[in-house]
Amino acid sequence: MTILIPVLGDQLSPTLASLRDVDRANAIVLMMEVWDEATYVRHHKKKIALIFSAMRHFAAELRADGWTVDYVTLDADGNTHSFTGEVRRAVERHAPASIRVVAGGEYRVRQQQDEWADRAGLPVEILEDDRFVCPLPDFYAWAQGRREFRMEHFYRDMRRRTGLLLTPAGKPVGDQWNFDHDNRGTPPRGLNYPAPARFAPDETTREVLDLVAKRFAGHFGDLEPFGLPVTRAQALEALDQFVATALPDFGQYQDAMIAGQDYLYHSSLSSSINLGLLDPIEVCEAAVAAYEKGDAPLNSVEGFVRQIIGWREYMRGMYWWDMPKFAERNALKAKRALPDFYWTGETQMRCLAQSVDQTRREAYAHHIQRLMVLGNFAMLAGVDPQAISDWFLVVYFDAYEWVEMPNVIGMSQFADGGMIASKPYAGSGAYIDRMSDYCGRCRYDVKQKTGPDACPFNALYWDFLARHEKRFAGNARMRNMYATWRRFSPERQAEYRASAAAFLDTLEPAGKGWAREG
Repeated sequence: MTILIPVLGDQLSPTLASLRDVDRANAIVLMMEVWDEATYVRHHKKKIALIFSAMRHFAAELRADGWTVDYVTLDADGNTHSFTGEVRRAVERHAPASIRVVAGGEYRVRQQQDEWADRAGLPVEILEDDRFVCPLPDFYAWAQGRREFRMEHFYRDMRRRTGLLLTPAGKPVGDQWNFDHDNRGTPPRGLNYPAPARFAPDETTREVLDLVAKRFAGHFGDLEPFGLPVTRAQALEALDQFVATALPDFGQYQDAMIAGQDYLYHSSLSSSINLGLLDPIEVCEAAVAAYEKGDAPLNSVEGFVRQIIGWREYMRGMYWWDMPKFAERNALKAKRALPDFYWTGETQMRCLAQSVDQTRREAYAHHIQRLMVLGNFAMLAGVDPQAISDWFLVVYFDAYEWVEMPNVIGMSQFADGGMIASKPYAGSGAYIDRMSDYCGRCRYDVKQKTGPDACPFNALYWDFLARHEKRFAGNARMRNMYATWRRFSPERQAEYRASAAAFLDTLEPAGKGWAREG
């Protein structure tokens, strides 16, 4: 009674639910490189290489552990290039009695899985992905009946669930749950920033790099140099290096942005966690252990833990709570096409040029670059939230729809109308100047408020507030902003609006087909 066990590209965990309690002698593991998954948006070349290489290494580890693996490479003869097509072909090859699979992380993949029983003519057991801290039924129970959703409330529940950074009495270590106010320092000049662990490509990775260079040459981003962790052993090494060298200063400087410093004190472990190479709890426990040994301060460890069991879990829950409606939400009725410089980096706004250049090279930018530079500009400019969401899904190596979409549609663009965030994350040039060194050598003057030489973020910020005054004027967290706006004279208000309009008229929309095929 053979069982067919499809393992998807972000399910590379030896403890995966579908692999547990199975007689390996009667199981076939199916792994598939398919064109549909590499191109439903035109993913960054480095992201495709990361996933394919990690898949091939994981397949080799499964074989070494006694599993029979049917691995379909992208260029295999007869590859149908869809999950459903390859499951059907595998059924024809192996004649299994049933299919056992862990639920896909993205809505469209789960929709495909729901059709497999009819398409393959076999019973299909779809298991919950229990690699997350909060099972979806538990999140739904938490969300049911709430008047408002707030990550902080959820995060505290996750701390209680996991016991992370709690005293024996169940109180938060340090007598407070959140140390975010201690995480906004500006690094002094001359610091020796630690580099994340990087790994020379082996023969398997080199084969994948050659494949991606040939088959996805037209996709965004630089393929090489490539040094991302593609095995669990490498991911564990990257975790150890982060905890030892970067975690101690991560908290104080996690919101900072420095030109030429792509990673600062950030871990970039999200790629390994989202692939399944690292378990989120083991990552948090490593950070907590450093605090308990006195090797990392509490604000660093709490901020790091909050990103994983707080934001990561919360975004996943909100995605599944509201899909498929979430994908179409556009509460601010934003319609502008995505500017071309999101792909080219050719803009005189240095903060955006730096962030796009880093994204092109590394397939990575940290959360403040994503939220307060790239996302903030798109929201202030009124960019269609689906267009900027597609862009984020394309360009980052850790972007999967379940985590990317709620972060962009909800948190970054406020397109969900406030389900995720209590106010829009809007900021003027003053915020970017305070948190970065981008503004000092920018063609625009961050101190100038309007006119052709002024930082565009300044006029765009007030224009955004003016456009949406009816919606936000009653928001308790925005009263001071609107009080300031109303103190401006009508002439000054008009000057801000005109300066914003003049700048927006200069934006060139991106060419059709950059993000999605066609």
